[in-house]
Formats: sequence, structure tokens, C-alpha cells
Amino acid sequence: MPSSDHPSPHHHSCHNHTHNHHGHYHAHVPTSFGKALVLGISANAAYLIVESLWGVFSHSLSLLADAGHNLFDVITLGAAWLANYLSHKKPSALFTYGLCRFSILVAFVNALVLVIVAGGIVWVAIPRLLNPITPLPTESSMMIVAALGIIVNGISAMLFSFGQKDDLNIRGVFLHMLFDALSSFSVVIAGGLILLTGFHWIDPALSLIIAGAIGFGSWSLLKESFHMTLDAVPQKINAHGLKTYLREIPGIIDFHALHIWPISTTETALTVHLVRPSVPLTPQEETKLLGDVVSTLHQRFGIDHSTVQIETQDYAPFCHLTHSHTV
Repeated sequence: MPSSDHPSPHHHSCHNHTHNHHGHYHAHVPTSFGKALVLGISANAAYLIVESLWGVFSHSLSLLADAGHNLFDVITLGAAWLANYLSHKKPSALFTYGLCRFSILVAFVNALVLVIVAGGIVWVAIPRLLNPITPLPTESSMMIVAALGIIVNGISAMLFSFGQKDDLNIRGVFLHMLFDALSSFSVVIAGGLILLTGFHWIDPALSLIIAGAIGFGSWSLLKESFHMTLDAVPQKINAHGLKTYLREIPGIIDFHALHIWPISTTETALTVHLVRPSVPLTPQEETKLLGDVVSTLHQRFGIDHSTVQIETQDYAPFCHLTHSHTV
């Protein structure tokens, strides 16, 4: 168990009461992706205009589907930027955790939009597949526009690739950019195959494949973000291992009122009541026990905001949160 003999000034604080001792750990400020998001918004907005105009002119379903996806991307990139901005706002009397939770809402909306876009592409592509529309003889130019999209969306995806593993909100942005690049790539492939074969059904067929990839890739994001809106334990937290650790803490004989929930897409909070034998401890021993617990919760389990209440065995039966069904 890590030692906390020399904690940083903000690492934790202790408040001693007759039976209860509380420890708190407060997390660092979330990483900012503001500049990357602004760059992504600008690049995608410019490309959206070019792609939309050429999609209408060439009657290309692939280009129009991709442009529609890019329109949603500009909107969701803006929402992600707003969530990122609000996550750095200081807590207030009304919002005591700040506005970090907005990032969970944005991640859920982003995932929902991706699934809706996939459904919309399927809705439009199936009739086109059954009754193909002959596009204007501009496939080569269409491929050039789509190739530009691969560059724009590919670079945008790279901007967020390093942060998408730790932040669900950034993962949503990353998936948007990645699927846009994939969709643009399908346009290039469709244009080349149409030029070679003259089979215009290839355009809607590839659109269906892209829609399937978007839906499949977005489902886990939708599921995880939905769970986060309901305060489920984040997937990155090893809840079983955490409970095992609490049971094995030297000097602790039981625990109850354990709650683990996401404050944002990057930060997790925990509250728990630990029960120790009713034997006197020196203030130094109490402080070390508390410091070791909050430090381990952060370092080993990634708990950013922990509140630990330590109760004696005599007091625990009187705690109104002892019952397992009490929230």
C-alpha cells in the first residue's frame, strides 16, 4: 500500500469527528483539446461546403451521404469543443462539481448521431440500390473531392487519436473523423469501379457497407455513454479488484455505502464507509490509514475524487447507510 507520509498540499484532507474520519482526493485539471477541436471544425466546415456542392452536381449518393455525415460532424465537433471548454470551468455554488458532466451528455449525443446517420444512409441507399440513378460523367472529379476528404478527415482523426482511449468525448470525435475518412475512401473506390465497369449500383452498395461500419463501430460508444448518463461504474474501473482491495486493507474489517460513478468522461468519483475495530488509534495512525487508502484508490484504480469515511466497529451498526439497499 502506497505511503502518504508526505502528501501534496491538495492530496487529501482529514476531518476528525467522534466516530468518523473523512478523506478526499481531488483530481488534476482534464487535458484540453480546444485548439485541436477548433482546427477540426474549421477544416471540416470548409470541406463540407465543397463536398456538398459537388455531390449535388454529380448526383453522387456517396458524396451526399458523406457530406451529411460531415454536417453532423461540424455540429458535434462544436458540441465537443463546448464540453471541453466547460470542463475547465471552476465549480460554483450551484454546480459543485463544475460542468464536467456535460462531456458525458455530448458523448452520448455524438454516439446517437452516428447511429442515426448510419440508419439514414441505409434508408436512402436501399432504394438507390434497387433502382440505381446514373450519375453525371464526373466520376474522376468526384474522386478528387473525396480524396481531399480522406486527407482532411484523416488528419482530423490523428489529432484526437492519442486522447480517445482515455476520454469518451474525444473518442466520439475520433470515430466521427475516422468514419468520415473511411466514407471518403469508399467514394474513391466507388468512382473508380464505376469508371471501370459502368455498374452504378456500386455507389449505394458501398454506402451500405459504410453505414454498417459506422453502426457497428458506434454501438459500444453509445452503450458506454448511455451507462455513464445513469451513473454506472465506468468501464475503465476494475470494480471487483477495488472491492477486493477494500476488504484486504490492514486494520479494516468491513465496508459499506460504496458508490462509484463518473463525474465526466475522464474523471471518476467514489464514496465509501470503512469499518475498523473499536481500538484507539493515534492521530498519526489515523492520518496514515486514510492517506494510504485515498492514494491507492487514485494510483491503482484511477479514482480521481474519493471521499472515505472511517467508522469504528461500535459505531457502524448505527450508520444509516449500512443497509445494502440504501443509497
